[in-house]
Parts: sequence; structure tokens; C-alpha cells
Amino acid sequence: MKNIVLFGPPGAGKGTQSAYLVDKFGFVHLSTGDIFRYNIKNQTELGTLAKSYMDQGQLVPDSVTIDMLKAEWGKYPDAVGFLFDGFPRTEAQALALDEILAEAGQSIAAMIGLEVPEEELLARLLERGKTSGRPDDANPEVIGQRIAVYHRETAPVQGYYEAQGKYMALSGVGSIESITASLSEKIQAL
Repeated sequence: MKNIVLFGPPGAGKGTQSAYLVDKFGFVHLSTGDIFRYNIKNQTELGTLAKSYMDQGQLVPDSVTIDMLKAEWGKYPDAVGFLFDGFPRTEAQALALDEILAEAGQSIAAMIGLEVPEEELLARLLERGKTSGRPDDANPEVIGQRIAVYHRETAPVQGYYEAQGKYMALSGVGSIESITASLSEKIQAL
């Protein structure tokens, strides 16, 4: 079983690439953003809480995110592998993910980081904001806050996986197809 963390700042292309990788490899795609948005749309207690943080461009607290992800992961006992998108976002979440997987005799095979310059991220998110209906993509100030939170709180998770020899960098700039091909090569080599 291959468990992959697809990593990068907001707008790096994690969601776009995940769709292709799920189709190609049969992974179960676990996107904390999608799970939060589902709960927000359905006005669950978790959704209301998550929305209060997301609307400010901040991360949802680790304990809430970890519990939510563990419940979602447990729904797929026969999966060929998981593609984690937007998780882990902190070292505490990375440690928790390792523990969750270890209980099932599994581990993370690799973290693949999509690297994209900030000006490109801003342009992508503003463009996505025109069609996504997501208020966090339509406001340049909120986008700036999200990118700052990523650098301050999430980017250090890269070091956690680098220390394990599991981090691989990949340029997230180029055509969707060329990025997908590069990602596929890295995953097939694992």
C-alpha cells in the first residue's frame, strides 16, 4: 500500500493533481479542505467551527482536524493507498498520522511537495475565486493570510518528512499534464 502526502501552499495544485492521481493509481483521496467544505455546506457543528477559522485564513485546530481525518480514513479499510491532500499541516498532525497508520501496519511512503512561486499562487487563487464560490479564494488579503499561515505553520512539516528521507520536491509550475506525468513517475518509483 502506498500512502502519499501531496504537499504545498494554497493554490499549488494539490486538488487538481489529486484527481488525476486517484484515477491513475486508485488511491482514496482524503482532502481536509473537501471534508471541511462538506461539513460547512451541511452546517454541521464541525463545519461551523471550521468555517470560523477558514474565513480568517487560519488553520482549524489540530485536535479537530486529526479526529475528523481519522474517522474519514477508517471508512476505507480495503483501500490500495491514500493520497493525503491538505494533511498534515502541522508537525502534531504528522505525528498523529504516523500513529494512525502504524496502528494498521502502514506508513507514509512519501511527501511530494509542489513548489510554486507566491505571485503564481495569488493569481491562481484569485482566478479560482471567480468560479469556486469560496470566499477565501476571492479576497487577496485572506489569500495573503493563508499563504503566511502556510509558511509559518505548515511549511515546517516538510522538515519532518525530510528527516525521514521521505520528502520529494517537484515544480508545480507548468501544464497540468506535465506536472501529473512528473508526479506519476515519482510515485511509480516508490
